[in-house]
Amino acid sequence: MTVDYKGWKSYASFFSAEHCQLYLKNHYNKLNIDNPEQKSYENCYAFLYYLEHGQIYYQQAENAPLIIKPILLFYGLVHLIKACILTVDPAYPETTSVLAHGVSTRKRKKQNYQFFQDEVKFQKNGLFPFMSEKMFHMKQLEGDKITMEELLELIPELDELFVVHESKSTFTPIYTQNGQMVVPEKILDYYHMTEDRFKEFFTSKSGNQIEFSSEGLMFQYDKRTFTGISPVKFNLESSAYLLPLKKENLFLFPELMVHYLLLYNLSMIARYETEWWSEITKMMPNRDYPFIKTFLDITLKKGPFLIYEYLMS
Repeated sequence: MTVDYKGWKSYASFFSAEHCQLYLKNHYNKLNIDNPEQKSYENCYAFLYYLEHGQIYYQQAENAPLIIKPILLFYGLVHLIKACILTVDPAYPETTSVLAHGVSTRKRKKQNYQFFQDEVKFQKNGLFPFMSEKMFHMKQLEGDKITMEELLELIPELDELFVVHESKSTFTPIYTQNGQMVVPEKILDYYHMTEDRFKEFFTSKSGNQIEFSSEGLMFQYDKRTFTGISPVKFNLESSAYLLPLKKENLFLFPELMVHYLLLYNLSMIARYETEWWSEITKMMPNRDYPFIKTFLDITLKKGPFLIYEYLMS
């Protein structure tokens, strides 16, 4: 699942129109898109510039004060996502409806506002539903809502913070043994499953070829079949594979979409909720600050990693 990733250095080959044209042509050929040669010529510069603009936003965000970081990171990620969409849809953007954000948030925050309880709501049109469908073949339901707490629980690198602040773990590490992945037995208690039921459930949920062995919860993991939709997550800081301890409806939610939703809401707060945002970043009154600050540090590195992983799969 992980690719050999060296930060922005890994993107170096994409800063050549010739390479981008060939890269897009190969993708369009695989997808049986008409006129792959011509369409890859038409799109190679747009693709390259989306990546370049994204990189510039991220590099500026790294040095920017916390107060404007979410805005720069959100627009950086949006540019990188548009490059990904061009690899599967040469006509993008065909209509203006796909240019909206595709999600909305409550404009005025209530008294005693708590970030963890805040929600984003999925819209019918816009980048979010478009990316879900084009990149991950998932349909998001208009009007569905998701809380910030649910999203934060899906970020593997935040597990330690949940242990400290909430006394709960959100992920369990998967170990490697003789080239096999080994799932700790405790997962059966969390999922309320027998071993056989777990194997069946896990295989059906994984976008990957998963072969379980007879020696308990050990499986072969084919990284080449990675689709972005897998219960197996990767912690970029510890270079470890993990499984979420919750098997609810967000079990297969692609991590790239989690980063998009969190950054969308944080960028809206940074722009429109000046008083609350200033208070949280200066006074640090509760758990909101450590989670927001840590997430922003993580997404600075993880966003480009997830995009690169998608582009290389």
